[in-house]
Amino acid sequence: MSLTANNPEPAIHLYLASSSPRRRELLAQIGVSYQVVSIDVPEQRSPDESPEDYVQRLALEKARAGHASVGDSSIPVMGADTVVVLDNQVMEKPKDKSDGLAMLAKLSGQTHEVLSAVALVGEQEKVIINRSRVSFRETTEQEREAYWNTGEPQDKAGGYAVQGLAAIFISKIEGSFSGVMGLPLFETAELLNEFKIKVLGTNK
Repeated sequence: MSLTANNPEPAIHLYLASSSPRRRELLAQIGVSYQVVSIDVPEQRSPDESPEDYVQRLALEKARAGHASVGDSSIPVMGADTVVVLDNQVMEKPKDKSDGLAMLAKLSGQTHEVLSAVALVGEQEKVIINRSRVSFRETTEQEREAYWNTGEPQDKAGGYAVQGLAAIFISKIEGSFSGVMGLPLFETAELLNEFKIKVLGTNK
């Protein structure tokens, strides 16, 4: 679509240091205009690092890497990270089919935590975290195999997408649905307000 004087390109409110289409959709949903920046941050948890510290560190490192890439402190950079935690074991994106099926088997019939951290870096920096609980019903080996074969789990923390086909496995969510997706909108809006970025298209 071409841009005209009556339809100018919207001002950028922030840079997003994430390739996640879910986070892009959620930011757009609350009326925030952004530009994606590419980053490369290793996702490796230290042996003595708690899941909470780990997810917050990654979100902050991603935002810092994006900020260094952009080199403009007047527009903040957002970084985010999400992990699934069961019995203090961190489940990130599955490495392969075997890993993904093993994750789904462990989640079967269990309640796990989803930790989503969001960081903003600009003239200041801050990180927040959201904690939600997700309960899975018992799933069969055939169901897990069929779900994996849809392709949906392959780039998702914990090997499932709450907003997708995995909804048939989820009996209960306590906390933030958007946080389980990867960007907790309540906390994100609070953080954006601290950086003088309003939501719902109220930026001028």
